[in-house]
Amino acid sequence: MRSLCRYDLPASLVVFLVALPLSLGIAIASDAPVLAGLIAAIVGGILAGALGGSPLQVSGPAAGLTVIVADLVAQFGWAVTCLITAGAGAVQIALGLSRVARAALAISPVVVHAMLAGIGITIALQQTHVLLGGSSKSDAWHNVIGLPDQIVGAHGGGLILGVLVIAVLVGWRWVPAPLSHLPGPLVAITGATVLSLAFPFHVARIHLDGSLLDALALPGLPDGHWGAVAMGVLTVALIASVESLLSAVSVDRLHRGARTDFNRELIGQGAANVASGMLGGLPVTGVIVRSSTNVSAGARSRASTILHGVWILLFAVPFAAVIQQIPTAALAGLLIVIGAQLLKPAHLQAARRNGDVTVYVVTAICVVFVNLLHGVLIGLALAIVMTGWRVIRSKITAEHIGDAWYVRVSGICTFLSVPKLTGVLIQIPGGASVTLDIAATYLDHAAQQAIDDWTHQHQGTGGSVDLTRLQ
Repeated sequence: MRSLCRYDLPASLVVFLVALPLSLGIAIASDAPVLAGLIAAIVGGILAGALGGSPLQVSGPAAGLTVIVADLVAQFGWAVTCLITAGAGAVQIALGLSRVARAALAISPVVVHAMLAGIGITIALQQTHVLLGGSSKSDAWHNVIGLPDQIVGAHGGGLILGVLVIAVLVGWRWVPAPLSHLPGPLVAITGATVLSLAFPFHVARIHLDGSLLDALALPGLPDGHWGAVAMGVLTVALIASVESLLSAVSVDRLHRGARTDFNRELIGQGAANVASGMLGGLPVTGVIVRSSTNVSAGARSRASTILHGVWILLFAVPFAAVIQQIPTAALAGLLIVIGAQLLKPAHLQAARRNGDVTVYVVTAICVVFVNLLHGVLIGLALAIVMTGWRVIRSKITAEHIGDAWYVRVSGICTFLSVPKLTGVLIQIPGGASVTLDIAATYLDHAAQQAIDDWTHQHQGTGGSVDLTRLQ
């Protein structure tokens, strides 16, 4: 109890203050009912916090699913989207019970990072239109080509508030203590809201259809198109699972406490998604921004993430009317920063260092201008092709030095490299003195047999072969 009061209780309040504006903004970016974001935050905090396998990970609505949810809402409507969320949760529970959670971590990280970058670009493009006083278009291309006209017709009041929010969030890292201990998103949104009420800003504000209790709604059944619904279920389940598990891995690196039980975490995430979908909430995932805030605020146990969900519930029921005072342009500014934060320079640098820049760029562009599912599939296919290329690629060189020859074989040398290998070796004249340096990290039987056959043949011509191998 002492640890709860000293560490987890204060940490839960900090996470609550961060999660509240983020949940509202993500709901708006997803074209979902605004209160659906709070329902997901409550369920994610309490249920995933209690059942999940990562004690310090905070779950709730995530920016990484906004594009998917917006497409589902446009295609099926909100009630069927809730059914898809619940179905995705059931799939996650099944995956967790089958103990294959770690298999999700086998997906190439560069594809996941590029997917998040593409989502970030999409969110920023959409919300830039909202910031300028308009509405986002149906796809990224139309958002791009429609931006000049939107800039010309920008509404001054909303633009000022949105830019103010962006400036506060970007500059918050340099604010001195103790003010810097306050959550930047809360300060930015609260400040913009107070400013819009104190001065004659005629701007659009958040509209709620009733209270939180009114927002509770059962999912609906689709009018056919069950195949598309099933694809939506699998897409949400896969993306939510991968994002949650990768977030859990990142959280484990931030603290020295218990490590994540990945199968249990997937079961907890699945249970939260089933409950969120059945109650009319957004899909739930583990989210690194709130989780890292939880750790840095001093949380010691899962009590912190559970309590943050309780605080959102206690706030949303009596104070929903306060939410309607928030200007939409202010939340647009918050979402633009969230989108920009999904493009991490460290991820691009890692891709460049590992030779995966092509996979990163192609995946991100396809996510933005095609769609998320096809973009990820294209990225995975390209990553597999490039991995296969690295496997079959070997470097074989022959250099004439004085009266001797130096031959070097490096990389991965398999039966696919035998034509290239024999083509190089056949250039060496009979009777020559040869140093054959085998620096390959892998040499299969076919490649080894080709080297042995050539060695015996060359020695038969009176030549010598000095064979060295990588130790």
